Amino acid sequence: MHSPKWSIFYDFHTQVAQPDVGESFDAEEFTGRLRECGVDFIVFHARCNLGMAYYDTKVGIRHPSLKYDLIGRMVEACRRSGIAMSVYFNVGLSHEEGLLHRDWLKVQPEGHVYAPDRMNHFFRLMCPNSGYAEHLLEMIREVVRGYPVAGLFLDCMNNIPCVGVECIREMKERGIDWQDAGQVAEFARVSKVRMAQRIRDAALGVRKDLMLYFNGVSAEEQAGIGTYLEYECLPTGGWGYEVLPVYSRYLRNLGKQVLNMTGRFHRSWGDFGGIRSEAGLEYDCVYGLANGLRPTVGDHYHPRGDINPAVFGLVRGIYGRLQRLEPWIEGSVPAVDAAVVATGPEGLGGGVIGATRMLCELKAQFDVVTPAARWNDYRLLVLPDSVTLNESMAGRVGEHLSRGGAVIASYRSGLDPARRGFVLPEWGVRYLGEDPVVNEKWEKGQASGFPVPEPAYFVPRGRLAAGLPEMPVNCYERGSVVEAQAGSEVLAHVVSSYFPRHWDGEHHHLYIAPDRVTDRPMVTQTARVAYISHPWFTSYYRYAPLPVRTAVGNLLWGLLPEPLVRVEGLPSFGRAMVTRQATRRMVWLTAYVPERRGLSIDMIEEPIALRDVVVRLRLDGGGLQRAYLAPAETALECRVAGGYATVTVPEFRGYAVVVFEA
Repeated sequence: MHSPKWSIFYDFHTQVAQPDVGESFDAEEFTGRLRECGVDFIVFHARCNLGMAYYDTKVGIRHPSLKYDLIGRMVEACRRSGIAMSVYFNVGLSHEEGLLHRDWLKVQPEGHVYAPDRMNHFFRLMCPNSGYAEHLLEMIREVVRGYPVAGLFLDCMNNIPCVGVECIREMKERGIDWQDAGQVAEFARVSKVRMAQRIRDAALGVRKDLMLYFNGVSAEEQAGIGTYLEYECLPTGGWGYEVLPVYSRYLRNLGKQVLNMTGRFHRSWGDFGGIRSEAGLEYDCVYGLANGLRPTVGDHYHPRGDINPAVFGLVRGIYGRLQRLEPWIEGSVPAVDAAVVATGPEGLGGGVIGATRMLCELKAQFDVVTPAARWNDYRLLVLPDSVTLNESMAGRVGEHLSRGGAVIASYRSGLDPARRGFVLPEWGVRYLGEDPVVNEKWEKGQASGFPVPEPAYFVPRGRLAAGLPEMPVNCYERGSVVEAQAGSEVLAHVVSSYFPRHWDGEHHHLYIAPDRVTDRPMVTQTARVAYISHPWFTSYYRYAPLPVRTAVGNLLWGLLPEPLVRVEGLPSFGRAMVTRQATRRMVWLTAYVPERRGLSIDMIEEPIALRDVVVRLRLDGGGLQRAYLAPAETALECRVAGGYATVTVPEFRGYAVVVFEA
């Protein structure tokens, strides 16, 4: 089975009206360009979301203007060039086949077979419980039997419910209430996963060595189905720059190779005339590599087969530079101290995103984990805002504490699932309930989509106060009411406001000043657990209050006084990430700033130049022979003291890889 290192993913969704599909395709020129980029793996469409096949199919519909077997010619040229090629099938969409077989389409709960917005890609959806399923399976068998492909990329596997006759009858047979929206949605999810299993069985029934990835089936759902993982993240295409830090740290812990799918487009898929800045695309690739993910760049191949020299030039430049780092990438894995805990894949929301952003800015080294991953080796667990503890989760957190580990928890994290009280006595607080909701109706009418932030002031004490302004600080979110128990130190108290935000029939009460310090704790700490009564991590996701980050940093470094890496001179936008191999560890430094341009585009145009960045790496009892910058192996003067090796990076632009070698 192939293990991709430097990849390109090609969309090839081609309109039925396109008159000249493949007419300019030159297999040797195409693969020659791939070789120049150092590409070893591509994905190309066998059948696209428009229902068009690009090979000699006896089952599907070959594009009417394609005059030869494009997939056959392409896969053979790639084979001669030593490039592995997987093929793409869209599972959830096949517009031409849905046009001709309305009985294969989903009947959506509103009664639509065609959704009203015909310009939406998803206005027609294929039902995996209809005759379409066997048709698709036969196309997959046809390709896997007929071509030496490396694997399959199965796309658009969605949870959108269907109330067509096949689905309704099966739900009735299984005792599922087809009138209950929640049960219908769960049946759609089960149907999707079952379709993925059927595809796996059909494909591996022909060849056992295929790579398989199911886009839309969660990483944990396809644990025993897919063979590798991809994370699709086009920052300028609507994903932004906040989610790759979360999902890279999550997916890398699930025991499979993960590809970091970015794109060359200025906006999103199908933007033929749009191209990313070199610094923006470079950042995506570097960030993935620093977190254990190999890069794959998304492109849209021209229907006629025209070569796009600008895109190949962009990829060649970035891949060419990064491929020089291959000796320090191959076989490396992330090194961490801590983990941000989520209850499951569905829990990777605002609190986890806020915690990830905050810890990245603090230069902490951490994973994002769910119960599907091992938790045994972390020094610190962060439970952001909403991680309630069932019996299994409570047992795992308790074992972590018994090993001497530490915890930072906030808001509802640590409560039992019914939110009656905290499960573990180590929390050191008693749950008394939620802050009362006094103006919910008014809040729901706001256009922002977020609740209007209530004044939630606090004043820190002692070690929590370091670096914080001497004033009541607002964390902008309503929280819980708790009472400190014996042995629990109060590090911050809630400051009451004069009144909540509200409309009294005559006046709006909007400018709400802090009034007095109450005896209610907002931050407490026992020997190994720091607890915050308000959802600080969600607050950071929504509003980014810097004093809240400072306060979390004070808690973090108090519980983790000897972190894996310490960095000085790296601004808040800079990142430091550690990977390791058998005899060396690499500290990846990055300096790029996404900037909002236009109404919705977050762009990186230039890398930032930084000077005199000090890096201290904890040696963990290991030896040290030398320190240098990869790939040139430029020597760095290194001092060893107090269990840390310290170097100063004199200058770098965009990124640097600092190597500590035993």
